[in-house]
Amino acid sequence: MKWLKRGPFGHILFIKKWIIRLFGVLTHRRYRGFNELKIEGSEIIKNLPSSNVLFISNHQTYFADVVAMVHVFNASLSGRVDNIKNIGYIWNPKLNIYYVAAKETMRAGILPRIMSYAGAITVERTWRCEGKDVQRNVNPNDTENIRIALEDGWVITFPQGTTKSFKPVRKGTAHIIKTHKPIVIPIVIDGFRRSFDKKGLRLKKKGILQSFIIKEPLQIDYENDTIDEIVEKVEYAIEQHPSFLKVIPPQIKEEEELLNKQREYSYEAN
Repeated sequence: MKWLKRGPFGHILFIKKWIIRLFGVLTHRRYRGFNELKIEGSEIIKNLPSSNVLFISNHQTYFADVVAMVHVFNASLSGRVDNIKNIGYIWNPKLNIYYVAAKETMRAGILPRIMSYAGAITVERTWRCEGKDVQRNVNPNDTENIRIALEDGWVITFPQGTTKSFKPVRKGTAHIIKTHKPIVIPIVIDGFRRSFDKKGLRLKKKGILQSFIIKEPLQIDYENDTIDEIVEKVEYAIEQHPSFLKVIPPQIKEEEELLNKQREYSYEAN
């Protein structure tokens, strides 16, 4: 039966579509209403192939970043340029959009589990688990799932693996790029950690201008670029290379640190 058709990870596409529709409707005003999402470069999206595209981005909340991307991608595919006006675009969403997320995050409650069904590729962190530093090998099933997702569609990943700014890019992303040779589209976001709590589920402040910049595909020599060279290109592309710290005014740095402390206090208190 058509409505029981499944994706490559066994998810029923009919159910997946309705989850995306529901979350799209419920979250739209978070980016257009309570706050304003300023988008640049979305004309790139419509010209991308249907598969083997890797989106790389800096990370500010667990979920609000990905949800914004789903809005922007689907709005762009339906002909909207740099805006998410008229929620109708979510009625027929692209179902082969996936995002890489920590397994422990996506298992922490009913809501994350439902969101996981909409496209999460859950992976085990090799460096941290349940708030503790760990050292473990990459799970081969995780890398295989990313390969499957790229073959089927688009994959969103946050190469730093954390919502903290200017943390090193993990080499795993570079290995994915070098091995699977996807088109790599950098995205730079801002304003999300001021709008939402750390998880990106609770609206924290209204009237924030959120920025969402989609850049041209990253130029990579898949055969000759080393892993370290790709890592450096990714850091520059998502504006998280340490050199960017030098051009941030000290006052902005202090304000950012204060906001981080306030967010931690608020999150722990809840």
